[in-house]
Amino acid sequence: MEEAIAALAARQYGVVTHTQLVDLGVGVGAVKHRVRLGRLQALHRGVYAVGHVALRHEAWWMAAVLAAGPEAVLSHRSAAELWRMRNGSRARIEVTVPRRRRSTARREVHVVEMHPDEVTVERGIPVTTPARTLLDLAAVVSADHLQAAFDEAECRRLGSPTSLDVLLGRYQGRRGTRALHAVLDDHRRNGETVTRSLLERRFLALIDAHRLPRPMINRTGPEGELDARWPDQRLVVECDGFAAHGTRAAFERDRARDRELIVAGWRVIRITWRQLTDDADVIVRQIARLLAAGDRGR
Repeated sequence: MEEAIAALAARQYGVVTHTQLVDLGVGVGAVKHRVRLGRLQALHRGVYAVGHVALRHEAWWMAAVLAAGPEAVLSHRSAAELWRMRNGSRARIEVTVPRRRRSTARREVHVVEMHPDEVTVERGIPVTTPARTLLDLAAVVSADHLQAAFDEAECRRLGSPTSLDVLLGRYQGRRGTRALHAVLDDHRRNGETVTRSLLERRFLALIDAHRLPRPMINRTGPEGELDARWPDQRLVVECDGFAAHGTRAAFERDRARDRELIVAGWRVIRITWRQLTDDADVIVRQIARLLAAGDRGR
């Protein structure tokens, strides 16, 4: 029994529900006994942490979703935090359900009937898709915060099965849609300039912080415009900003150009926003080794 409970908790970031425990064969009295002993810590009504409450963000998100019922999904600002579009952690976690449920001190409930293409599972947690998250976010945050979240989604290459354009058509006149239209219109006027420059600025900051030689940025040469290049070492780094509604044709063009650069004697690596955020030390070590190898080969 203990092994079964531990295995269930491990799949759910250390949290379990009363119903799940009963399904495993733990009697109602046994559940109460475990609570009294502190082996189960109540997070929401009918949802417990196994052993302690020193929990990761994912555990609190999962607990809120489990407490709101089988059709609940993480949404709004909490979903934006899970997708890393937005920093911070609210005391009240936001979830969306199709039928009315009460909010609590730890859980804010939105009652909305959503289409299947607007929800997904990320890191094991039911959550709104990135596009649906931006739509919901538009109704509850300022225009500046919405723009920042959109830029993060772009840089992190967060695609969705249903685009923002489709969702805006589906929910015409909904609160926040005007602000989201403005963000999309600005993006289309400026292309990927904002998101691309943000990614490149963070890349340069990383290079400078580790005292590596600065590359040439966005210079046009015989090979076309490249994000970052070290001509003497024949090294190119492309910062992969990606519009959520990007095209397959753009993807194919990028790969064709990579081949041309390699044939011309350049070494090409691509770095995404997620890699720049999560694997910065690895990226720095790899670039340093590539630059050193280029110096030896001159």
